Amino acid sequence: MRLVFSVAICLFTLPLAAQPAPGDWTSYGRDSAATHYSPLAQIKPANVSNLKVAWTYHMLADAPAPVGGRGPRAVASQATPLAVNGIVYLNSPMGLIVALDGASGSVLWRYSLPGNSRPSTRGMEYWPGEKGHDPELLFGTSDGKLMAISAKTGQAIDGFGEHGAINLRTAEVMNGMNSALAMSAPPIVYKDVVITGDQVQEQPTKGSSGDVRAWNVKTGKLIWTFHTIPRAGEPGYETWAPGSTAQRSGVNVWNMMSVDARRGIAYLPIAAPAVDRWGADRAGDNLYSDTLVAVNAATGKKLWHYQLVHHDIWDFDLDTAPVLLEVRKNGKTIPAVAAINKSGYLFILDRVTGTPIYEAPETKVPGSNVPGEAPSPTQPIPVTPPPLARQSFNPDTDYAQLTPEHTAACKAFAASKKALGSVAFSTITVGNAIIRFPGSGGGAEWGGGAFDSKHGFYVINTNDMGTIEGLEAKPGGWWGSTEGADSFFMTQDTHLMCQTPPWGSLYAVNVNTGQIAWRTTLGVTDSLPPGLQNTGRPSLGGPIVTASGLIFIGGTDDSRFRAFDAATGKEIWTYKLDYSAHATPMTYRGKDGNQYVATVATGGSFLRSPAGGDSLVVFGLQ
Repeated sequence: MRLVFSVAICLFTLPLAAQPAPGDWTSYGRDSAATHYSPLAQIKPANVSNLKVAWTYHMLADAPAPVGGRGPRAVASQATPLAVNGIVYLNSPMGLIVALDGASGSVLWRYSLPGNSRPSTRGMEYWPGEKGHDPELLFGTSDGKLMAISAKTGQAIDGFGEHGAINLRTAEVMNGMNSALAMSAPPIVYKDVVITGDQVQEQPTKGSSGDVRAWNVKTGKLIWTFHTIPRAGEPGYETWAPGSTAQRSGVNVWNMMSVDARRGIAYLPIAAPAVDRWGADRAGDNLYSDTLVAVNAATGKKLWHYQLVHHDIWDFDLDTAPVLLEVRKNGKTIPAVAAINKSGYLFILDRVTGTPIYEAPETKVPGSNVPGEAPSPTQPIPVTPPPLARQSFNPDTDYAQLTPEHTAACKAFAASKKALGSVAFSTITVGNAIIRFPGSGGGAEWGGGAFDSKHGFYVINTNDMGTIEGLEAKPGGWWGSTEGADSFFMTQDTHLMCQTPPWGSLYAVNVNTGQIAWRTTLGVTDSLPPGLQNTGRPSLGGPIVTASGLIFIGGTDDSRFRAFDAATGKEIWTYKLDYSAHATPMTYRGKDGNQYVATVATGGSFLRSPAGGDSLVVFGLQ
């Protein structure tokens, strides 16, 4: 039984931080709790069929020419815009931040990043400012900077770092190496503190650190650092084999964080170590990899932790923002946090203490035949809810039977890889590959979940995507996973997955009981004959929920944008986009008083959707 380290905290007297105005969307998850919930209700199940495109912004239209380049070109985006007082703020992968009138789409100002730098792919964070300080937009960049610009003027905040930028590639995190470090997700703000994670390498083993840091939002000065791999003398250091932490990369927060603004607690969802498929050189549980860590948002002091995967050799990152919600159980209301990773297991924890609200006992899992590998003999697996993604593949029963040709092609593909079936937490082997579920595409992906407070539903889309994976010797004495586009368990010409559908789902979990309230198939396969198309499709980007009882989601690689009834999971509106929307949508109120719903739709991503789009598509009632 693994212990959850915790300390008593007495932060309940902190005042409630200002919540976004009802018509605003000020963080990736709308609020710092990552609920993806909007109180707007003008668009409702009774009139959602009247939703039409109100305006479209084309990112290429404003894109500056790259330095030394031949002109801008479309680049896939996964961004969720922000909206404040009827103004929409969008980060473009073409190196631009724009402010748009939310009712008309007209450009109010533009900010071009210096050189060929690009903003973080998934979004920005808004700080409302204070006397003497403009409201700010904060975002990371592809070259390892944290930047701040005025939300009023689009000009760099001169008092923030150097001319509005902090260099995140400091000596303390670079470990003496010239390795990758950037930001793939927006930061998050608590009062005058802005907290950042890092995007680092998955291999090789040695590289930059994944430490989480916090900065003063007005000056850019460093406030605190949380060591995601404990240093000698720090709790958790003993969970690594002697010498295995030196210059170790990975164990980073590359995704979105959340903050309990009332209690002053930040929740850090931490990823796997490098390398992420082999751990013979790092025996032990390897804290704080694959761990949800709660820290004092003002100081960085650890309050508690809960490790979802011990000694990760599956790349089961905590890849979604922890969603803060309330659980009503046994006559009590419990402040809770929902954490889910690529494994598809949902953990609902008391957000003050870190203890599971629904039991997750240590459960025996398979061993390994890899020389020197010592996987954990057990993993925490929730009793409820059940897993929200496929956990196994049986070659005798689980091949898709859509058409004889497709079944035959799938079996031939697996045979060519010498791939065997698998169960939950099957380890990648030497000698034969395995057909692993969930594979490297999830389970849950970075878009994360939403909380429908009216029904008590945690809503999330998941992928039933497998990968064929094996191990091979690599230079330097470590083992690496055989990966690549052809590792997805699908026919390579048609991109039809090989297991029995569904291939993608939308779930609602009743957090008050821990049971699945409903599940619906998410996405269609247009290339299959009529009657066979309702397979579900893989998706990237999550759902949002509105007070009127609607769920909006794009995500799927079938180029659809959809609305569902939040109470039942029934699909009640669908719009065919030019390109898939691999991004989480948002909703806001324009200066004209109307509610709008917006999504970025560019295609692309590792799902291999057709790429080439450059659109922010905004819908309103007609």
